[in-house]
Amino acid sequence: MSRSVLQLWLSKRHLVKACRHSIVTQRSFHGRISVRSRVLAQGGGLVNNSAKRCCSLDHGDVRVRFAPSPTGFLHLGGLRTALYNYIFAKKHGGSFILRLEDTDQSRLVPGAAESIEDMLEWADIPPDESPRRGGPVGPYLQSQRLDLYSQTALQLVESGHAYYCFCSSQRLELLKKEALRAGQTPRYDNRCRHLRAEQVQEKLARGLPHVVRFRLEAGVEPFQDLIFGWNRHEVAQVEGDPVVMKADGFPTYHLANIVDDHYMRISHVLRGSEWLISTSKHILMYRALGWQPPTFGHLPLLLNKDGSKLSKRQGDIFIQSFQRDGVLPEALLDITTNCGSGFTSNRMGRRIDELISEFNPSKITTHSALLDLDKLPEFSRIHLQQQIEDKERCGFLVKDLQGQVQQAYAAEIQDKEVLCEDYITRVLHLRKGHISSLKELVTPGYSYLWVRPSFSYQQVAALTSEAQHIGSLMIRLIEERGEELAVDRLNGDLKAVAEQTKATKYRDVMKLLRLALSGLQQGPSVAEMMVALGPTEISHRFQKLLLLSQTQTS
Repeated sequence: MSRSVLQLWLSKRHLVKACRHSIVTQRSFHGRISVRSRVLAQGGGLVNNSAKRCCSLDHGDVRVRFAPSPTGFLHLGGLRTALYNYIFAKKHGGSFILRLEDTDQSRLVPGAAESIEDMLEWADIPPDESPRRGGPVGPYLQSQRLDLYSQTALQLVESGHAYYCFCSSQRLELLKKEALRAGQTPRYDNRCRHLRAEQVQEKLARGLPHVVRFRLEAGVEPFQDLIFGWNRHEVAQVEGDPVVMKADGFPTYHLANIVDDHYMRISHVLRGSEWLISTSKHILMYRALGWQPPTFGHLPLLLNKDGSKLSKRQGDIFIQSFQRDGVLPEALLDITTNCGSGFTSNRMGRRIDELISEFNPSKITTHSALLDLDKLPEFSRIHLQQQIEDKERCGFLVKDLQGQVQQAYAAEIQDKEVLCEDYITRVLHLRKGHISSLKELVTPGYSYLWVRPSFSYQQVAALTSEAQHIGSLMIRLIEERGEELAVDRLNGDLKAVAEQTKATKYRDVMKLLRLALSGLQQGPSVAEMMVALGPTEISHRFQKLLLLSQTQTS
């Protein structure tokens, strides 16, 4: 077949809109087979999958990639894959690349591409090269690399490793139905690989729609996975020849991913274990093109705590939802690694620098990681406490909380002092270890920190008839203590105040003080509330109690 005919076909494909109906995709005929526990090693002997695994860095500079499809927003499973790639790169002084596989144009979700990179930056695992940041081997959007895939498809056809397929979608659907009716896995029957050259020329001349399929051959070489050990899947025995170039001129995953990994000089491919059985097929394509495959490592699945699959329908697994709920990114990274493997320790509270230093890929097991999101508040509490105790990071928390308070209570704040750095810092240090996110501090339960509470004489009278006396005692106590307020000392002082009442029990005294300070019936201890608010604000609130009592008794 002439090169000019091939080039003409490929150039025409690019003129067709990406949303044009595709005759067939490679997934129509892909069967599933289990990982074989015993496979042939390169030396020819039988080797168990649990044999010692290779963690080779022989590729020179370490370059890894995270290559999601912007057909949806980033979720926990994707974040975990990105995180392991990021950690691997930083552990070995390498580069972490974000590549967006947007060749399935009909399923693209508006805003998803930008959001994926936003979420990686929010999680503090930013790529070194990406569509946004650029880099030496861009573009980093597959839809902008179509010429490269076309050239590679041309090379495969010319070398006899690929061929044109003219089968209609109706015929392919019929093959699928017949296979299912017979209880078999649907697969393409490779009919068009047997067309003679003159038949192909004639069909091309007639302008018949077609795809390019890769010839699967028997005798797949074994490969050593970083995690699953030696593997080999005789794909030609269970699958039909896969489509590598669709009728709309866009490549399928199988072609685009190996072309990009080659030209982007990817040294290690770390991806989900669902791609393990496709790797033999990819290696066949590497060999057909005369390229050296990267080292592969397939990460075990991330599942719910009950062993069920994470589903995008769950909603709460999307990273944007965690960000919106005020979850600390450090806590999210910690819990997704804590439930898995690959680290020298498995403690809570690890920051990204600690995850990098403790990472050891040889410790990644093949067992699925069970994620218990019910534990996320505890992870968040620990990480928030760490940040509050770090002066520099606490400064960022103060600015964040200032913005949240202004947004939540802008019209209600009577005293602008509540927005001061010293005040907010004091609040954070008093509440550390008790809260899991800054957002908790702008909920109604903590509104007393930012706005003065409202309460009625009826609420006061329901607790005691000595409100005026108790209020006076508290104002005198604050005048005596001045600026030196401490929780432990105040606890003793409050007991002394309660002992100076005639008919009010200690419990009701505390309820009255809490009401005057916060307008609430529960919350932090009264002593902590007082330390947080400070002497000036405490006096103001008890003056209000006195005024309310005097008004009703006069």
